[in-house]
This record gives sequence, C-alpha cells and structure tokens, in this order.
Amino acid sequence: MTDSGFALVIGAGPAGLMAAEVMARAGQRVIIAEAMPTPARKFLMAGKSGLNLTKDQPLDDFMRCFRTGDGTDLPSSAAGFFDPRHDGFGPREVMDWAESLGIPLFVGSTGRVFPTVMKASTLLRAWLGRLGEMGVEMRTGWRWNGLEDGFAFATPQGRHLLRPDVTVLALGGASWPRLGSDAGWVDILASAGVAIAPFRPANMGFLVNWSEPMVRHFGSAVKGVAIRCGGMSSRGEWVISRSGVEGGGIYEVSAAMRDGAAALVDLLPDLSVDESARRFTRPRGKLSIGNWLRRVLGDPVKVALLLEWGAPLPANAHDWAERAKNLPLHHTGPAALEGAISAAGGIRFDAVTPQLELTALPRVFAAGEMLDWEAPTGGYLLTGCLATGRRAGQGALARMPESRL
Repeated sequence: MTDSGFALVIGAGPAGLMAAEVMARAGQRVIIAEAMPTPARKFLMAGKSGLNLTKDQPLDDFMRCFRTGDGTDLPSSAAGFFDPRHDGFGPREVMDWAESLGIPLFVGSTGRVFPTVMKASTLLRAWLGRLGEMGVEMRTGWRWNGLEDGFAFATPQGRHLLRPDVTVLALGGASWPRLGSDAGWVDILASAGVAIAPFRPANMGFLVNWSEPMVRHFGSAVKGVAIRCGGMSSRGEWVISRSGVEGGGIYEVSAAMRDGAAALVDLLPDLSVDESARRFTRPRGKLSIGNWLRRVLGDPVKVALLLEWGAPLPANAHDWAERAKNLPLHHTGPAALEGAISAAGGIRFDAVTPQLELTALPRVFAAGEMLDWEAPTGGYLLTGCLATGRRAGQGALARMPESRL
C-alpha cells in the first residue's frame, strides 16, 4: 500500500505540528505520522503543572541560552532561528502565535510566559483544531521503522510505505521514552550517513548519597537559595528527593554540573558575607548545633543541607558565613537520560543545511530535539522546538516540486 503527492511529517510534538502548520498554510497536503496513540504526549506532560511557552527577555540574552550538546555556541545559521531580523521565531513571535490560537497569556515576574489557563491541553486542542481545518491528516499508531525506497511504517493495519515529496522528521530526542521520544530513529539515520552526536541528559537531576538524617527531608522544597556553577547562577526552587536533587533551580545550571563544574549553594543569597557573619554571632548557649542553626537560618531545610555538605563544621562566625554562602553541592553524577527533561546530542549541525535539510538525505528535514542543541528550562526548550519546526517546514516548502506549489 503506497501514498504519494504530499508533505510528510513524522512526529506530532510541537516541532512537527509547527512544520505541518507552515506547510498546510501554504496550501500543501500534509500527513502527520505519530507512533503514539495520541499526539504531543511529552508536550502535555510538560505543561501539566503550567505550560511555560517562552521567556520574554531581550533577544540577545534569550539566544545566549542555547548551545550545542558539546557546549559550543550554536552556528550562526542556527542562532538565527530565533531572530526575527533573519526570519526567525523568537519569544515575541511565539506569544503572537499562541494568541492567534485564542490563548490569552501572562508574563510572570521572571519573564516566563504562560497561558492564563496554565495547562497545555487547551492550547493543543486549539492547535489541532486549526490543523484539522487546514486539512492536515493525523495518523496515530504509525511507527517509522525504515527507509525502503520510501518511508516504511508499522501501523495498526500492517506495514505501510509512504513516498512523500518532502519529509520533516520531528521524532524527539532520547528523554522520556515512555512518552514517545525513544531515539529509535538513530540507527536508521546513522545507517543513511547522517552524523549524530551521542545523547546525554540535559535539564536533569543529580544523584546524591544522602546520610540518614536527610531522610526526613525527602520531598522538601529548597527555597530562597542560589546555586553558582560554571559562570551561571540560579535562584529557582529545587527539591530534595530520595535519589538526589532535582527541579528548576538545578536544571538551570545542570549542563555545567554535568560537564564537571563545581556547584556551590548560597544559603543566604541576599546577604553579604559580613551581613551573614553577624547572624552567626548569635549565642549558642546550651542549644544543640541543629537548633542553633535553625535560629540563625530560620529554615530547617537549609540547616539540613548545611550540616550535610558543610563538614568539617566551622569554628567562628565568619567561617560559618563563608560556608553558608559557598556550600559545595556534593553529587555522584547526573540522573539517567530516560528521566531527564530533555537531551543534549542528536543530529549534528554540520549534517544539515541552514534550512535543516539532511545533506545525506535530500528533501528530508529535521527539527526539534532530534537536533544537537540544548537549553535550560524556562521557555527556551519549547521555543527552540517551535522555531526549528518552523524553519524545517519553510525549508521543505522550498523543496516541493514546482507542480505542487
């Protein structure tokens, strides 16, 4: 069974849906093939507690948060994905696009942009509705499993072969495989000569061998602290878990931590060392060290971390202040890739054109987390997927046979 005369998108996450929208808006017949029973599962999970669409900040600052998986700067062509001066799709364009779907937005105090309803499901319903009105066909349960004079799929109806005019691959990276991003495409593309950087976890937690006294704090949020690592700083909250540490405050500096930079926790980030030292001059009297520190720091979670990572304990107020403001975050390495929010690695930028066409596979494009880039959470990841999906869709349009334009 075959099909022809259309544009194919493989993967129904944000990058794939954006590529489909670009091509359908130009009047092309578009088929989306998605391996999972329903589209955009990772998108829905990520937006379950609040869909962070993008971050409203100066464009140059925004673009500096993206890099390749080995820590180098994005090539200039890739950085242009977000720059409207080069037909990019940056934070302002993301906001305009969401509002065009009828989704009201608000900007939080840190610049993060959310739908007023917070959840991802409302935006996804509106988006799928728009695509349906444009004639986009969604085929779920279609798993791509090979290149055989076309694109071969295992489907609920058996094997199916598609021979599209152009194809956009948007199959995700290697994190959260249960939601569809299982990197099953790697061997197929590598065999076709596509250069692929190994996947590594990104925006992940870190493993910690906690002592017994920390058990009572499992599940506790760490608030009002800063983490410095590799020239970066994070003021976000994070969580003490049974296996280690995780959460937004960790994810912001996780790339540097993963790559070997030492992380220091500042338990009193709004105070100088001298101001902190004055707190530690408080007489201890007959108080236990724990009770004394609770009166000094005012937070049992901060006390627990100071006792856990602060040994040998200081002898005077100034040294206590130095330790509290430069507390080593001891860990044994990043958590597994399967549980990471995102992944570094993927199709190398030297394997694609500036339009994201695979040089080894003409008329085949790649977008989203398949590409070798990473960025922190906070709106950057989703904007990156939307921007690359748009660029790939535009590139695919330009490669449609003239008879289809």
